[in-house]
Amino acid sequence: MLTDAGDRLCFLEVAGTPYEVGMQLGRHAEDIVNSYLVRTHAWASVMAFRQDPRILAAKALVEARFPRYWQELCGLAAGLKLPFDDVFAWNSRGDVWAMAPDGCTTVQLPGLRPVLAHNEDGHAGLRRRCSVALIRSAGGKAFASFVYPASIPGHSFAVTEAGLVQTVNNIRSQRAGNGLPRMILTRAVLDCEAIDEAVSLLAGAARAGAFHVSLARAGDPRLVSVEFTHSDCSVRTIAQPRCHANHLIHPGASAEEQVITESSWARQQRGDEIIGGLGRRDLDPLSILWDRARPALPVYRAQPDDPDGENTLATAVFEIATDKVAWRVYDRRGAPPCFAADEGLVPSSVELKGGTGDIAQVQ
Repeated sequence: MLTDAGDRLCFLEVAGTPYEVGMQLGRHAEDIVNSYLVRTHAWASVMAFRQDPRILAAKALVEARFPRYWQELCGLAAGLKLPFDDVFAWNSRGDVWAMAPDGCTTVQLPGLRPVLAHNEDGHAGLRRRCSVALIRSAGGKAFASFVYPASIPGHSFAVTEAGLVQTVNNIRSQRAGNGLPRMILTRAVLDCEAIDEAVSLLAGAARAGAFHVSLARAGDPRLVSVEFTHSDCSVRTIAQPRCHANHLIHPGASAEEQVITESSWARQQRGDEIIGGLGRRDLDPLSILWDRARPALPVYRAQPDDPDGENTLATAVFEIATDKVAWRVYDRRGAPPCFAADEGLVPSSVELKGGTGDIAQVQ
């Protein structure tokens, strides 16, 4: 059963074998992918790399090291009714094409109850089939994650049954190489038990591309910031409030050859400016993530002519306690959250089309 929420963010429940999970996510997105996504410049740009040696090498690595995620991709392709090679390439898009339309801004607030907050910025044309999904994939941990059409989960924001929180920012590195796709690596983080396990996985892997990852976990006082590229992995424990947009900012890592768009630069500057003017106690992460003080290049992105082709599709706030994670997700600036949970993975409230909606189960 599927509940269509129109242009509002819907919540899905998906469960089964990895193949079945992928197929259900594919079926949910089949209409918009085949009627819209495959006709876009972004899709055509990525499809030009289907036979690239880096893609071929990545296939062998994923199938050998992460067979569960390989099966999720196989099921995703079947549910979308698209060739597997096309879907695998799309899920490697940022590893072979620096200008993939994936944005995002993250706010990191350390303290007794650390907070990770995140704007998920992506292709506005996909909004109608984006979702927050509760996923139970056999052999792995259950988690709730923002999911894009035609993409496996794990490269946006998520919270797992282990109390692990991950938020991910696109990095437009120009030095990608052979290795595991970055979206596979962040999917693997969701099956980790703790922050150190996730950091070890990212640091020790053969990496194709680049991402920025923020990590937190219930019962762990740390907020950890990880910038990884094909050749390097920088890990920092966050001691002061920080903002992170879509370029590398760790000392030393910023020397990496990368594309820094005007939007990413402006969002980073504005986030730093707001943080610099407020103390930790006065800092509401939404004051940064919903900021539009610079109308041409705002933090909260809703203009149809955004220079990176991205809009803010959702905002998530995670509050990390010693024994639980409270989280809420917004799909409208200034509106109440559409989903909220005081703990666990199932929202205690689900607001769709201005009222209470059903949690959809995709089969």
